[in-house]
Amino acid sequence: MSSLQQTDPEIFSAIQHERVRQHDGLELIASENYTSAAVLEAAGTVLTNKYAEGYPGKRYYGGCEHVDVIEDLARQRACRLFGAEHANVQPHAGSPANMAVYFTVLKPGDTFLALNLAHGGHLTHGMHLNFSGQLYHAVHYGVRESDHRIDFDQVASLAREHKPKLIVTGASAYPREIDHAKFADIAREVGALFVVDMAHYAGLVAGGIHNNPVPVADFVTSTSHKTLRGPRSGFVLCKKQHAAGLDKTVFPGLQGGPLEHIIAAKAVCFLEASQPSFKVYAKQIVANAKALAETLMSGGIKLASGGTDNHLMLCDVTTIGLTGSIAEKSLDRAGITVNKNMIPFDQRKPLDPSGIRIGTPALTTRGMKEAEMLRVGAWILQVLRAPEDAAVTERVRGEIREFCKNFPVPGIG
Repeated sequence: MSSLQQTDPEIFSAIQHERVRQHDGLELIASENYTSAAVLEAAGTVLTNKYAEGYPGKRYYGGCEHVDVIEDLARQRACRLFGAEHANVQPHAGSPANMAVYFTVLKPGDTFLALNLAHGGHLTHGMHLNFSGQLYHAVHYGVRESDHRIDFDQVASLAREHKPKLIVTGASAYPREIDHAKFADIAREVGALFVVDMAHYAGLVAGGIHNNPVPVADFVTSTSHKTLRGPRSGFVLCKKQHAAGLDKTVFPGLQGGPLEHIIAAKAVCFLEASQPSFKVYAKQIVANAKALAETLMSGGIKLASGGTDNHLMLCDVTTIGLTGSIAEKSLDRAGITVNKNMIPFDQRKPLDPSGIRIGTPALTTRGMKEAEMLRVGAWILQVLRAPEDAAVTERVRGEIREFCKNFPVPGIG
């Protein structure tokens, strides 16, 4: 019996059930992935016991000589992986990473320009209920209705009109590669700083599949747990001239003691992402997404922008008579996990939108390739064509459970 099982059987039981769920089902949420056993091990070490306010060599606590080594390795590896001049690896997640950048260069009421949440942006890109929308004046660009691609004419026009202090790109639900250089040109024209939130596609950048924003951006923020396949956390890369301001904002401006056990796991993640095998993985993510997208489109589901260049796709399920909420719940009952999501120019409400968002990073981590994506797509179509048919649901769930036995989840076997 494990210590956790003996001390807290209720928590132990819930964790074991989650372990089974992850192993027996198909994880298709675009922002989720499976870490390696090494990342899991690093995150669960004695480092969780150590307080280390400050930065390596400049701590407010004693006994930090070993965590200093770890945090320095994490910063160095992040810089090498992405070609950055400076890295701060202390942000606890992607939202605090974005907050750190805003607090470094903006004052309350300042204007910034970012992608509309309803067109694939993120809460921290100026959504009115988020701190970014409450503290700052957020102006939003969108995608063209004709092809659901970023409207660069609109970006340039809004930038010239509003003269934002900051231009932000990056997305949580945009299925195409982003041309960072075009944004950089517009930012330079209007004298704005340029920030890229690459949280979703950082692994594709690390793997050389998507263009790297670091050379053209003032700041690049990211999570470490999506396509990058690390622990649930965040980090910021920036030009050297912004380093001191950024570090001061993160600590003591926003956060106290850093999570050194998670920073250790990030260091492992950055090392793993620098290996040749990760490039193969990143390439396979996109190949799998394209294969799955083609399968779904051939089954009558319309995709935003007509396909994908990256790890995700936005499916308009109203074309087969469903809503996003119904589709999510019916697939979940069959062991297929997705999330409901608005599509560009959606006429439905966010809690029951027209679409679902599907991503391939986690299944790719399990070793699945294009042939498996055809099977996954077929199961999705079978369930969505009969969302209330319990017999179809149970049959598909059973087939998926058997199928998953051939593709172990790293770290949990």
